[in-house]
Amino acid sequence: MHIDAEPGFVLHARAYRETSLLVEVLSAGHGRLGLLARGVNSAKGQVLRAALQPLQWIRFDAVQRGELAQLRGAEALDAAPRLSGHEMLAGFYISELVMRLAPRSDPLPDLYGAYGEVRGRLAVGAPLAWSLRRFERDLLEALGFGFALAEAADGQPVDPAARYVLDPLEGPRRLLSERDGEGRRGTATGAALLALGDDEMPAAPDLASLRLPMRAVLAHHLGARGLKSWELMDDLTRRG
Repeated sequence: MHIDAEPGFVLHARAYRETSLLVEVLSAGHGRLGLLARGVNSAKGQVLRAALQPLQWIRFDAVQRGELAQLRGAEALDAAPRLSGHEMLAGFYISELVMRLAPRSDPLPDLYGAYGEVRGRLAVGAPLAWSLRRFERDLLEALGFGFALAEAADGQPVDPAARYVLDPLEGPRRLLSERDGEGRRGTATGAALLALGDDEMPAAPDLASLRLPMRAVLAHHLGARGLKSWELMDDLTRRG
């Protein structure tokens, strides 16, 4: 199969043998693809190598004959975001999520759009926690793992004054007492869930309450092996 002038985002690139790269991209029309880029260490290949940096938006040509497509050419469509610190780690995180959860060769236009949007938000310094929670929500929805945020698992409307555990399969489950599950830790406020559902950034304490519940949902779908970016984030938090 020939893939011509396909837009996509570079998720990851790593060296392969002496002169090649193995590249993961999230493409607009073919979903997540693995590409083999040959000869990128030559003088002629430096322009190609520069276009294959993580978070870069590219247009590429490739030929798919097996699990890996042979890259024939690629060009940058814009300047990749220049990130540092927490934003750089967030860029690693969103790409790692896509690589771990998005199936190969399955077009996911909503996920492609969500990735492009969060990439843009990272580039302009938008509120980081809110950008990531929105992306996690959109990723789950695009992959068919989403759930209602305004309605609890028992069918009752979410109460902004209550706290909720996020069940990965059934959605919000109201915390009935401090002895229910882990108590308040790992629960989101109803106000935060309603705001996330309405795409309106909640107040800081409510926004903070979303991090662990959303991580728990993602961990369920990731399986036993977590994310390297989570380890790095936790280490950075401990040091801070």
